[in-house]
Order: sequence, then C-alpha cells, then structure tokens
Amino acid sequence: MAQAAAVAKPPAPPRRRRASATPRRLPYLLIAPAALLMLGFIAYPVISVFYYSLQNYNPTKPWRNGYAGFDNFVHAFTEDPVFWDTLTFSAKWVFVEVGLQLLFGLALALIVNQTFVGRAMGRALVFSPWAVSGVLTSAIWVLLYNSQTGITRYLADMGIGSYGTSWLSDTSTVFPAAIVADLWRGVPFFAILILADLQSVSKDLYEAAEVDGASRFKQFWHITLPHLKDAIILSTLLRAVWEFNNVDLLYTLTGGGPAGETTTLPLYIANTSVDAHNFGYASALTTVAFVILLFCSMVYLRLSKFGSEAK
Repeated sequence: MAQAAAVAKPPAPPRRRRASATPRRLPYLLIAPAALLMLGFIAYPVISVFYYSLQNYNPTKPWRNGYAGFDNFVHAFTEDPVFWDTLTFSAKWVFVEVGLQLLFGLALALIVNQTFVGRAMGRALVFSPWAVSGVLTSAIWVLLYNSQTGITRYLADMGIGSYGTSWLSDTSTVFPAAIVADLWRGVPFFAILILADLQSVSKDLYEAAEVDGASRFKQFWHITLPHLKDAIILSTLLRAVWEFNNVDLLYTLTGGGPAGETTTLPLYIANTSVDAHNFGYASALTTVAFVILLFCSMVYLRLSKFGSEAK
C-alpha cells in the first residue's frame, strides 16, 4: 500500500530558476561608455559656465580674479546697455527669421508634395541649401553682396542703384540682406520636416472633403494645418533656439556690424569671451541666455498645447 501511494503521488514541480540580472542590465552596460562621454562633454561645460558666472575671471588680468557673487548679473541688467541692445536685436532676428522661414518652408513643402514631372530633382534643389554649412553659406553670400563683383554691380549695370554700394555696410540694408542670406539656408529645414509630415496625411480625408464641396483653402485650413500642428510647433521651437544661438553666419557675414546693428546676444558673448577675455562676465551672459531660452520654450510649449489633439 505504501509503495502504491508513493507511486500515485504527483511529482513536485520543478524549481524556477532565478532569472539572471545580467541580460536585463546588458543594454545599459553597452550604452554606458557613450553615456559617460556625453555626460563629460555636456555636463562639465554647463557646470563650468554656471561656476564662472559667479567669478571675476580674466586670464589677462589675474589680479582681479576671484569670487564675484551676482555682480556680473547686476552689471548686465543695470549697467550694460549693449546687453539690452543685443537681446532686443536677438528677439527681432528670431521673430522675423523663424516667421519667414516657416511661411516659405510651408509653401515649398506644399509645392513639392504635389505630383509633377521632375519632382525628385525639384526636391533635391529645394533641400540642398540645408546641407551647406553656416560658414560656407556666409562665404557664398559675402561674394554675392560684394560691391565690386556681386549683385549690386549687376544692378548698377542695369541702372538700378549706384556702383560701389555695399548692402552689408549700410545700416538701412544690412538687416534685410542678412535675413535673405539666412533664409536661403533655413527654409529647407521647415520644408523637410513639413513635407515628411504631409506624407502621412490620408488622401481619403481630401477625397471626402471634395465630395462635401470643400474648397482647396478649406481643405488646407481644416485638414492640412491641424495635421501639421505638432510638426510646426516642434520645428519653430527648434529653429528659434538655433537662430537665437546663430553666430557663424552673422559673424562671417557682418561681424556684428555696422555699428553693432547685427550683434546678437550670443555674438556679444563670443566677443566678450574671445576678444575681451572676460570669461566670467561672458559666462553670466550665457547663463542669462540659457534661462531666457528655457523659460520661453516652456511657455511656448504650454501655450501651443504641443502633443494635444487638435479639435
């Protein structure tokens, strides 16, 4: 009987082996070297800027170096008129550039999204300026604006304007000239992002709208724009940050002149640190610029309701 009971007893379930933690940690171990490098190249400079913003640090005047507290910030807001001038011009530059780039980029994206002969070549021509570096873009437009061999020379040959005119040295024309130069490179950025989002719009929506008698404008206003909402918000935010920090084009094109007419806050920071060697004050200005960008980005995303469903 005991032997039969022993035979009838079901076998004990096998013990579950404890899952090894190594496979779960393996992805983090693989990305750890790259993450540490990124942390070192990003976190250290950021922390250094915050540190030096509270210091008087000028390698050419070491006897004045030391802890300054908030004196650099007080000087920027109360005693430095150039700071306010460059901040005002930076806001003007960003508003005009981003607005025009969005307008022309949206128009180009809608055009190259249509079906026509040579569309692939047209898209390549539209997007090609984005592949050109900022310094090379500046060099191209410096040659185009050259008073001896550029656009003004050919306009003078046609009786428009006078010889020797330089748009980059005239305070009344330098701003629109710089705007056009940056538009040439910035418009393709919006065109690329908006075109990519246009590819995902269902054609059934347009067909249904046509059946209901909706005009092209109504289709654009009620179908296309709501679908492009997040793409437009994200692209304008990214481009606004990049335009605010734009140094290479304006530095190469105008050097901030004439008479400081095209000096943005980042360009003023670069001149303060590189030319004047006043790294403490430049770090304070950089911190102020960082806080301004962070605050404006948060407000913009909040007001634009990025990520929410369009009604």
